Amino acid sequence: MTERINCWSGPRNVSTAMMYSFRERCDTTVVDEPLYAHYLRVTGRDHPGRDQVLASQNSDGDVVVRDILLGEYDTPIVFFKQMAHHLIDLDENFLAASTNILLTRDPRDMLPSLAVQLPDATLADTGLENQVRLLQSIIKHGEHPVVIDSGSLLDDPEVSLNHLCERLGIKRDSSMLSWAPGPKPEDGVWAPFWYHNVHNSTGFDRRLPSSRDVPPNLLSVLDEAIGLFDQLLEFA
Repeated sequence: MTERINCWSGPRNVSTAMMYSFRERCDTTVVDEPLYAHYLRVTGRDHPGRDQVLASQNSDGDVVVRDILLGEYDTPIVFFKQMAHHLIDLDENFLAASTNILLTRDPRDMLPSLAVQLPDATLADTGLENQVRLLQSIIKHGEHPVVIDSGSLLDDPEVSLNHLCERLGIKRDSSMLSWAPGPKPEDGVWAPFWYHNVHNSTGFDRRLPSSRDVPPNLLSVLDEAIGLFDQLLEFA
């Protein structure tokens, strides 16, 4: 039986590094943001590389759920790197067939980075609203949510990953701590727009304070984002 792991993140939350970490496991297949084209089609949002993304993926989310999220894989574990805001206009019953984890990051560090690609970012672009909704749904169903604070992950990757593996019921694997630099075959076509830093990495880089300030036009987004982040952080 396949163990399906959906990692519901927001942008600039170290989610690609997490995907690369799981990619190093010999028992795991990784899939990069399978619902991205669906999200762009449904919302009409303008993103860097929008046309390339729509051309590279099936934009029918129901088909993606059937054929990819619930599809068959050769490995016992499949890790789906997901953006929480991509979970839109879909029958969410498929979530019950997977373990759903939440990867979050302090908005004071995330928003300055996000603003580089999306200067007009809104709260919806952070994925935090959907992350909190998923958190509440997990709790409602009597489950204990798995929430990962990217700051803690960067401060002590080994401890964080070992704890995550324990929570997921999979064996610890030290290979998850490092990877070769450069692009990976699993990268989406959007990698040239978003993955510059992680392509230069060989592991989880030590956390450093953001070198940028939150742009003035995003200060109202920051206020709302911090409240949602704090709700997630209670379970990290």
